[in-house]
Amino acid sequence: MDSKQLHQLFTSFNKLNVLIVGDVMLDSYVWGTVNRISPEAPVPIVAAQKRENRLGGAANVALNIKAMGAKPILCSVIGNDSNGKLFSQLIKKEQLTAEGIIIVDDRPTTSKTRIIGNHHQMLRIDEEVTNAISDAQSKKLFQLISKILSTKKIDALIFEDYDKGVLSKNLIEELIKLAKKNSIPTSVDPKKSNFLAYKNVTLFKPNLRELKEGLKLETDLSVPKNLKNAIQLLSKTLNCSICLITLSERGIYIAQSKSEYWLPAHIRTISDVSGAGDTVIAVATLCLAAQSSLEFMAALANLAGGLVCEKLGVVSVDKQQLLEEAKQLI
Repeated sequence: MDSKQLHQLFTSFNKLNVLIVGDVMLDSYVWGTVNRISPEAPVPIVAAQKRENRLGGAANVALNIKAMGAKPILCSVIGNDSNGKLFSQLIKKEQLTAEGIIIVDDRPTTSKTRIIGNHHQMLRIDEEVTNAISDAQSKKLFQLISKILSTKKIDALIFEDYDKGVLSKNLIEELIKLAKKNSIPTSVDPKKSNFLAYKNVTLFKPNLRELKEGLKLETDLSVPKNLKNAIQLLSKTLNCSICLITLSERGIYIAQSKSEYWLPAHIRTISDVSGAGDTVIAVATLCLAAQSSLEFMAALANLAGGLVCEKLGVVSVDKQQLLEEAKQLI
């Protein structure tokens, strides 16, 4: 793809609307320095200097979609609590629509607090309830999504599953049917619990660990033959059109029918891998909606995932930086 074609593709992203359904969370950070060990226990003392809140989980996917110029519509459930209020304030600050967000009284807003000392993560504190949302809440969410799909032009639907209870097997199946009925491509960033529920989706993106756990495999997937066999089993089991496997430092692998590509990771200074998967699914889905080639989809998603790993904390991709690097490397 030459420079002109790249610009045209990146410009086409600006016309896309993407629905993101899944588990959202509040990512909180305490930044500080470490100069001594506590006299109370053999642990470092972090002298806090700054606190920060960011949108995480499916909301980070939405931010990546927005960063690439497309319009995200986020659909999820948050609690009627202080973290939920912070989440709602961030949604407004980031100029994201809250039309797909349901607020409930019986569960907290999922939050992850990371303690950063001397630019290294020292500790993470999770506040969450991972049991499924109620049937009534799930039905309300489905009805809300149905209304959005019937009133807006939606170019792709992303399932962002963090195993936090928003996505049930029934909701997943019903939304896939609804998307198919409306000729909307679907993509999935899965976790273990619902791994086998995503039948008949367009694009399925697990990492190696998720692939192994989801299919209950005992083989070593670092062996190319074993990985290929696992992907064939995945495709047959889920009847998904495209399998996109992130291989960490080994890059990315994509397969569709008889076409397959393995693309190595680019050499980078890795600061934090948090949120890289969110960036990969966002960029791959935009390429899917824009009908780009299979190899280019993998190449751009691979490049984008590497870029965000250079920054500390969960961040979204920089569209201009991605475009400039794509010109040189793809």
